[in-house]
Amino acid sequence: MIKVKNLKHSYNKDGKYAVNDISFEVKEGEIFGFLGPSGAGKSTTQGILTGLLQIQEGEVEVTGYNVRKIDNKMFNKIGMSFEQSNVYSKMSALENLEFYRKLFDVKTREPQDLINLVGLDGKENKKAGEFSKGMKHRLTFARSMINYPELWFLDEPTTGLDPAIASKIKNIIKEENEKGTTIFLTTHNMHIADELCDRVAFIVDGEIKLIDSPRNLKLQYGDKLVEVEYVMDGKTIKEKLSTVMDDDKKKLTYIIEHYSIETMHTKEATLEEIFIKVTGRELV
Repeated sequence: MIKVKNLKHSYNKDGKYAVNDISFEVKEGEIFGFLGPSGAGKSTTQGILTGLLQIQEGEVEVTGYNVRKIDNKMFNKIGMSFEQSNVYSKMSALENLEFYRKLFDVKTREPQDLINLVGLDGKENKKAGEFSKGMKHRLTFARSMINYPELWFLDEPTTGLDPAIASKIKNIIKEENEKGTTIFLTTHNMHIADELCDRVAFIVDGEIKLIDSPRNLKLQYGDKLVEVEYVMDGKTIKEKLSTVMDDDKKKLTYIIEHYSIETMHTKEATLEEIFIKVTGRELV
């Protein structure tokens, strides 16, 4: 669905690259996370993939089209939800979607259905300029779905949203992916990446440090621990034990056999912890 080989991009063409010789592929039907801090090269890469930035060096193919010779038909196949909403403020939510659907040469979704889907029903006739930041973000998200995209670019899709709405957006993403939509997700939010992505790429200073599934990364870089709370002599004791070290395994077995267990769960490294360990950088 996406093929990138030796991609480079310099804004000032001075030998300093915002994206420096990166290569990766996104398979059809997967959710691919492009993860990194601000200034890492995420937006630059996304801009090139979506035709917003002209390619300088390297080769990029998107939905079968070479981005050096972009065919307008490519835009019928992709959807794009920007982190910074860019809806028309003097149009209502419904008018925004009605206008946008006319730009496509393929079947489109009903605007009112999309408005209902993202929880903006009742606000469809309100001017977008009167919307809160979160409402504009939802309208932008809804707009990106209007052409039934085969490849869906999502840039920080839950940013600025309250937990309930963010959960709704994540469920929509999962449902669309289950229908076969391929998703390219750019974010610095490791929690949403961990929850949604089949594979993730860590990018820092314009370079990809690794690509793998969240599960494989946790197995490779995370400590295998179990945290147990149990009652001993009327007091609650909390311990963190290894599930691979023999002494800890024996101690855990003894605790289970001789004490009343209150809670017990495995502890695994988070994607954020792994990102810091691999790249030496914070997600800021």
